[in-house]
This record gives sequence, structure tokens and C-alpha cells, in this order.
Amino acid sequence: MKLKNKTAIITGGTSGIGKATALLFAEEGANIIVTGRRAEQGKAVETECRQKGVRCVFVEADHTKLGDCQKVVDVALKEFDQIDILFNNAGIVTNGTADSTPDDVWQDTLNINVTAVWHMCKLVIPQMKKQGRGVIVNNGSDWSVVAGKNAFPYIMSKGAVGMMTKAMALDHAREGIRVNAVCPGDTFVDRWMEKGYFEGSDPVTIDAAMKESSEYIPMGRFGQPEEIARAVLFLASDDSTFVTGHLLLVDGGNTAQ
Repeated sequence: MKLKNKTAIITGGTSGIGKATALLFAEEGANIIVTGRRAEQGKAVETECRQKGVRCVFVEADHTKLGDCQKVVDVALKEFDQIDILFNNAGIVTNGTADSTPDDVWQDTLNINVTAVWHMCKLVIPQMKKQGRGVIVNNGSDWSVVAGKNAFPYIMSKGAVGMMTKAMALDHAREGIRVNAVCPGDTFVDRWMEKGYFEGSDPVTIDAAMKESSEYIPMGRFGQPEEIARAVLFLASDDSTFVTGHLLLVDGGNTAQ
């Protein structure tokens, strides 16, 4: 029960890493606000969390809209009167090079992967200051610290998340607010199976994904959402009370190469 009596907001919590984190936080005693654009999946996560004996509220939200970000914070304060943890998980994966990336893809990537993270932090930090405590965990990427090929807009956005994390950590270190980022490597999430998750691609098959990962990830496989969730729990809990401004790589050794 590492998060007993804590309230956590988890954005993009309807599937994948966000869902796994919500369920783990519920097991650890947190009350949870789960957000996302897919209401049916969000309600299902809400139910699963409640079955673990905690309070959970799903808020349908598009975090590219400042009004929706404000709505999430308002609901959290109305329901729980405090915000102890913010996990900025909502995001998209986009591909392309600098010269092939369309303006709309660039802007969409910025809006959800960077601006939405800033907006949520901007909205919760005043409440955390008032409480004298708070933890923000941003979802970065191993591409927050190294680059790769044919993913220019995504890599740019995750690099920004890394520096945003460090800057906020320094600005708010004396106010009882810790800011860190979890930086996953390739993680197998259920949305990979949906056509179009990667622009213009067919659904990724498990066999193909596992074969690809074995060729370049030192541990020979993709990560699982639950493995990333445990890293988020470490950063969000009192197990990491002297950790701020850190980018925690959970990538199967990919960036060690």
C-alpha cells in the first residue's frame, strides 16, 4: 500500500502503460482519476480499479484541449480534494524525417506529446504548492536521450519532455514537488494491434514484433506495460523521495549500446 491515501491523475489511462499503471496504483491504495478519449475502455478501467477497493473516476478528455485538461483537474479536486501524483502518459507515436513530416503531423505531435504535458503540469503545480508536496512523472522515451531513424517528430517531442522534466524539477525542488520521467524502450501495448496506430501501417503481429525486438534490444524482447508501471510506481512513491530531475530508462538495455 505504497500509495495509500494518495490521489493520482493518470492521463491516457485507457490502455497500455496508462492502464497498467492505474491498476498497479489501485493495488497500492491510490484513489485515481483516469483520463482518455475512449469512453468505453475508460469506464472498464474505472471498474477494474474500483474492484481493487479504491475510488476511481474516469474523465473523458482530449488533452490537446486546455479546457479538457482543466476539467480533469477540477474533477480531481472535487472528488478527492487533493492531487498527490500526476502521471503524464497520454501521447502518440509518429514517424517521418524532417523533410517528409507534414505540418499537421508535426503540430499534432507537439500538441499531445509536449503542450499537453506542460498544460497538465501548469494546472496541478499550484495545488501541489498549496499542499506542500506532489510528484509529477512524465512519460518520456529512450528517445528522450538518444535518437533513431525515421521518427523525427516523435523523437523531437520526447527530447522536449526530457528537458521539460529537468527544468521543472529545478524550478520546484524547494517547494516539495518532485518531477521525473520514466523513459520506456519499445513496449508491447495492445493498441499496436490496431490498424493505423502507426501511420499507414497494418496491425503489428506479436510474432513479427518479437522477432524484430530480438535483433536489436539486448534483452531480446519488448517490454511489457506492467514493467513500465512498476518504474512509474517507484518514481511516484516514497521509495524515491530524494530523486528529482531524473530520466529513468526502462529499455531492456537499448541505450547502453
